[in-house]
Amino acid sequence: MASDNNYVECLVASKASPVITLLKYITLILAIFSFLAFILIGFIGLIFLVLFGVAYYFLSLNANIEFEYQYCDREITVDKILNKSKRKNVGKYDVAKIEVMAPSRSYHLDEYKNKTLKVLDYSAREKNPQPDPTYTIIYDGKEKLILEPDSDLVAAIKNVAPRKVFTD
Repeated sequence: MASDNNYVECLVASKASPVITLLKYITLILAIFSFLAFILIGFIGLIFLVLFGVAYYFLSLNANIEFEYQYCDREITVDKILNKSKRKNVGKYDVAKIEVMAPSRSYHLDEYKNKTLKVLDYSAREKNPQPDPTYTIIYDGKEKLILEPDSDLVAAIKNVAPRKVFTD
């Protein structure tokens, strides 16, 4: 985590869905059986080996996800890092368009509970952690971002938008 007045970054490891983890192991086992079928049967086994191998590759990429938040010059950038090897930018957010940023269980978010917003979860996705480390950002009246920022990132955003960022 690096920080100064204009730049802060934060890395959060996300927990994989149990379904993805289970499917990853199932496709690995099916790929092994397909290899054996390729040896015994031939071409049909090779087709299944390739299919299950490709499925295993993509499932293993999505089983190990990290999110990196970067704050620089009034802009928050969120990158998704797959299997510690592939980086994909998933969003850029202008701090000026943030309506409110508060801890996810804060009363400051009550007026947005009944609104239909697109939810983008960039957190660790842990079930019921105590205390809840997530923050919710209502962005441009259209999106609800769920992040798990450290105190430096929250402080940097609060520094430029003090009336929009709450820490209680």
